[in-house]
Amino acid sequence: MTDFTDMLSKAKKMQERMKEVQKTLENIEVEGTAGGDLVKVVLRGDYEMKSILVTEKAKNEKREIINDLIIAAHNDAKEKLKKKTSEELLKVSGASNLPFDFKLPF
Repeated sequence: MTDFTDMLSKAKKMQERMKEVQKTLENIEVEGTAGGDLVKVVLRGDYEMKSILVTEKAKNEKREIINDLIIAAHNDAKEKLKKKTSEELLKVSGASNLPFDFKLPF
């Protein structure tokens, strides 16, 4: 029965570590850019958008181009956040092949 108790103890410790990691990940912020920095988007670690900056130069463009730049900057930020999240999980878990879009179960 000690094996089962030991296994439960390890699982509980891992769950606690993962909760700590989740808190750390929520505090991460990344910036995505598009159009040579005409548009910048900042995402938080929980994928919530913190800000969008559209430069005055970009505002001279057609609406469709501005929309495309916002989308591109968001996608850039999202990819950077996936990479950063994976790096942080790697630091804690030691697992080398977690996917970039790994979701925590809690």
